Amino acid sequence: MDQILINILNGISSGLLLFMLSSGLTLILSMMGVLNFAHASFYMIGAYFAYTLTGLVGFWPALVLAPLLVGAFGALFERGALRRVHKFGHVPELLITFGLSYVVLEVVQLIWGRTTVPFSPPELLQGPAFTLVQSTKDGFSLVAGAAPDALCAGAADVVVRCSRFPLTRMFVMVIALLMLLALWLLLTRTRIGLVIQAALTHPEMVEALGHNVPRVFMLVFGSGCALAGLAGVIGGVTFITEPSMAAVVGSIIFVVVVVGGMGSLAGAFVSSLLIGLLQTLPLTVDASLADLFNRFGAGLGPQSPGWPLLRITLAQAAPILPYLLLVLILIFRPKGLMGTREG
Repeated sequence: MDQILINILNGISSGLLLFMLSSGLTLILSMMGVLNFAHASFYMIGAYFAYTLTGLVGFWPALVLAPLLVGAFGALFERGALRRVHKFGHVPELLITFGLSYVVLEVVQLIWGRTTVPFSPPELLQGPAFTLVQSTKDGFSLVAGAAPDALCAGAADVVVRCSRFPLTRMFVMVIALLMLLALWLLLTRTRIGLVIQAALTHPEMVEALGHNVPRVFMLVFGSGCALAGLAGVIGGVTFITEPSMAAVVGSIIFVVVVVGGMGSLAGAFVSSLLIGLLQTLPLTVDASLADLFNRFGAGLGPQSPGWPLLRITLAQAAPILPYLLLVLILIFRPKGLMGTREG
């Protein structure tokens, strides 16, 4: 039971990291109508920038500086390249961001190499945030930080199991929730947020009021890239920082955006949590369809039709479940869980 709770928390933290990454893509898509194929590359750049800056100024300044640098790079890309092809439609936009992802990958490998870099969390984030202790005598208990070894050892007639939840994953959850609150306040409670939203639906009116609409779009694109950079800093220090990290999350963030609803920030939040749990919870289930059918006396074995498929366990199928959910959403609800437009 304690491991199930830890897996649920791991799923929530993974989902919140996905939200940190997909929120920037959703912001760009909802405000500009641009599907940024290089978004995961900005995530990777954020991790590598933070790794380099950590060696120069420390982790905490790097946590602020790296997303700002990534945002500035994204704004320059929008100003110098994306804006020039915007008038030609969505296909050139997709192609130029797709090309940028390959350029970024090659540059990263040239500068930092093709292997993993040692981007470790700071001392403040090392160790467990808390320990779940399950005892046959006392039941469940929660211990802040690392539980003492004597407590986890148990006794001759008492079985004790300790499950630790890392501080880095707790840090992911806190930063993601703070970012969600900041985004909501910015878009609904500030003048800048109102101008950004108005520029999408009524650009001529916004321009007539004296606002520079192209500059607003550059700000939106840069901000979305900065959010990806922030997710990269957190993801890089929590997991690993390597050139393939963009490819690992690149496809799944598009699943999040489509399942949640194209351009819906609330939908991205809900689908991120759903997909995070969908990737994590099945890992605890080492049972297959054959096991389920055999419980009802089906008598399935290696000679049964379709046996290779029936013997796949839920834990083995976990990586494909988000994509299966994507297919089902596209079939039965193309506009997504909380979207307002289809596709």
